[in-house]
Amino acid sequence: MTYTATSVQPGTGVLLTAPLSGKLVPIEQVPDPVFAQKMVGDGISIDPVSQSLLAPCDGEVIQLHPSHHAITLKTANDLEVLMHIGLDTVTLRGEGFTPKVKVGDQVQMGDRLIDFDADYVALNAKSLLTQIVITNSEQVTTFIPRSGNVTAGRDPVLELAFAGTEATAPATDNHDVATSEAIVIPNPTGLHARPAAVLANLAKKYKSDIRLKYGDKKTNVRSVVGVMGLSIDKGDTVSLEATGPDAAAAIAELTEALRSGLGEAGVTPVATTTSQAAADVSAPPPRPRSDDPNLVLGVAASPGVAVGYLHRVQQQDIAVTEQSDNPAAERRRLEQAIAQAKLEIEALRAKVHGQGNPQKAAIFSAHQELLEDPELVDATMQAIDHGKSAAYAWKRTYSEQADQLARLTNELLAQRANDLRDVGGRVLRILTGVSTETTHYPENTILAAEDLTPSDMATLDRSKVVGFCTVAGGATSHVAILARSMDIPAIAGSEPRVLELSNGTPVILDGSKGTLRLHPSSDEMERVKQRLVRIKAKRERDFASKDQPAMTIDGHRMEIVANIGNVEDAKQAVALGGEGVGLLRSEFVFMERSAAPTEEEQTDIYSAVAQILGPERPLIIRTLDVGGDKPLPYLPMPHEENPFLGERGVRIGFDRPEILRTQLRAILRSSGLGNVRVMFPMIARLEEFRMAKGMLEEERQKLGVAPIPVGIMVEVPSAAVIANQFAKEADFFSVGTNDLTQYTLAMDRGHPKLAPYCDGLDPAVLSLIGMAAKAANQQGKWCGICGGIGSDPQAVPLLIGLGVKELSVSIPTIPSVKAQVRDLSYAECQRLAAQALAADTAADVRNLSPLAEE
Repeated sequence: MTYTATSVQPGTGVLLTAPLSGKLVPIEQVPDPVFAQKMVGDGISIDPVSQSLLAPCDGEVIQLHPSHHAITLKTANDLEVLMHIGLDTVTLRGEGFTPKVKVGDQVQMGDRLIDFDADYVALNAKSLLTQIVITNSEQVTTFIPRSGNVTAGRDPVLELAFAGTEATAPATDNHDVATSEAIVIPNPTGLHARPAAVLANLAKKYKSDIRLKYGDKKTNVRSVVGVMGLSIDKGDTVSLEATGPDAAAAIAELTEALRSGLGEAGVTPVATTTSQAAADVSAPPPRPRSDDPNLVLGVAASPGVAVGYLHRVQQQDIAVTEQSDNPAAERRRLEQAIAQAKLEIEALRAKVHGQGNPQKAAIFSAHQELLEDPELVDATMQAIDHGKSAAYAWKRTYSEQADQLARLTNELLAQRANDLRDVGGRVLRILTGVSTETTHYPENTILAAEDLTPSDMATLDRSKVVGFCTVAGGATSHVAILARSMDIPAIAGSEPRVLELSNGTPVILDGSKGTLRLHPSSDEMERVKQRLVRIKAKRERDFASKDQPAMTIDGHRMEIVANIGNVEDAKQAVALGGEGVGLLRSEFVFMERSAAPTEEEQTDIYSAVAQILGPERPLIIRTLDVGGDKPLPYLPMPHEENPFLGERGVRIGFDRPEILRTQLRAILRSSGLGNVRVMFPMIARLEEFRMAKGMLEEERQKLGVAPIPVGIMVEVPSAAVIANQFAKEADFFSVGTNDLTQYTLAMDRGHPKLAPYCDGLDPAVLSLIGMAAKAANQQGKWCGICGGIGSDPQAVPLLIGLGVKELSVSIPTIPSVKAQVRDLSYAECQRLAAQALAADTAADVRNLSPLAEE
């Protein structure tokens, strides 16, 4: 018999070579019934020792799973070869996998298909066993698997004898037709290989032709590859249609099977009604819309009020020439454009960093990384090699990838599509020579746009633009983050009708409420302007009295200190009347670096801050608080299903003690230069606090320095619940209200939909704060606040009334918080606090008293 790896002819054999190096395992021994019972098809498995999946034969890539863990090749005579890396790897959502080909590519035996991180996959998936399966096994008469160890690209793994006859089509003499109602897919990772195989096997007992429909695409349900190729995810809506003698019975069984999850664990069926169209079932909730034609609703993106005149921002569509006959020149043009874009973005990053926003500057560092994305660049270069111009290839590639991001169900990731369009558009403008001059707007302009980009924000003329409103985006977008740092009122996710308004339309934008008032009267506009003038005047009065102590009218003293991230912040805090630092976020010392700071580097920074504050003002240094939403590039962490409940805060220090001990030594070495204290984050158990204190004491004794006060962040509900026990061992508490709120209410404070309800003035959160303050006071200790509500005028009297002794606030608010305290009565604060604890909702709490500022 003649064997070939590139084609299949009747009566010939096919020899598949090893796509990976490793030990061969019979398919029947794979610990997954779908593969072991050959529901997907017959084949063989490999326990791999290599990390690049190679083509076992010549063919065309006809399917690449969105999670990049599975790929299917089709040979010249339609043999379908599926390779599935690992078991349950679909749940990794592409992490650890790097595809080297795309659907439609022609490959030869030995070509690289997918690179993967074997260590990462082994740690985060059920198994690394990789299956090589013939999904249309009915075309193969004989399977002869090999055994033993094999080398990728060299040794055979599977010998096939090919029948060479077309698969018999289902009989459809009786043309009964049946269709299903809309079916919402409940499987956690959609219709990947396992549920697709179960569906295909269920369909095999029916004679009818059965099709699965998703949007405008259809496939035969008996084709595992076809079903996988539709890329159907959880929550997507599909339908079935069948033609044949048993169409009705097939539709009935398969509909129920799909709705119940095809036997997959962890599935909750989603019911639909027959009257619901597929598009209707999967449609998102309707966008909030006002009944008032002159009131546009949106999402609060950046607080503040702005009065001015609307100006629409037109998105520029840059025309490009598709073809080029000089690929080498086009590649050079692309490389030069990317290099130029990197320089421009670095200039923006430096500008934002120089404005005192190092954490915001990191947004542009991420933009620079996007320009180095190998998939983005490689896909563009491939298109150039096929005769496309650099501009056309780049525009198509980044637009397609941005569209894919925008369709993701994870809204935080979907919003990053805007960053990719920003970066992509910059390179495209350089390639095409389109001008990037800043638009000149009239005074008191409020922009209306489909969306803005971080680059737009960094170059905005603040003397002319007083606010903006976008249809896209949300409170967690990079544009919203920049707007808040620049103190520009903004709303996002607004009604699209704002784009139909005429330039010059008078408006009042309220970034705190997420509203845009259209066509206000001149009197109304003047009233708001006068209110803004009064607020400005009050801020000036507050600044003039910034050095006066924060003491209530009945003699209760409060300490008003600052949250800072660097030496410059410390200088600014002192200049604005700050009485110390209640939170030095030391993670900023660790960011924007390729390696962790040394003990000497940290000592210099902490010492510099201590010297700026002097011996009287306290300096509380929180140890490294990363993990969750704050990763570090040089501190790799294993994938976690829920990082906010995993290794973050002090837990990282226990896992990497060399980092925590180095930081503790630096803090101790700087303690002789000021009133230095140390605080541990993410303390949930007494054992954790004792472990952290033990490490601090060991390093203190080695250095021979005096003891320093030690406190904890109360940001986990358990710490507040047993605050009495903690108060006996800690010198002070500082409540991190941002995390305490999200952990108490089980809501991510950055979630675009839940953020409005994640309010630190919820009675449940205030109760926990009150428990911590009471426990500290009873033990002769003190409790402070270092979270966001410390700067909230509506929260200040309540916190005072709960027994809090210190408020660590954002630097710009120091004078106004101190002034507010001087206008309050401690007795009245206690009365308000008691009412707040008895309230039902955060809204009820906020209605107890008006805003301190107009």
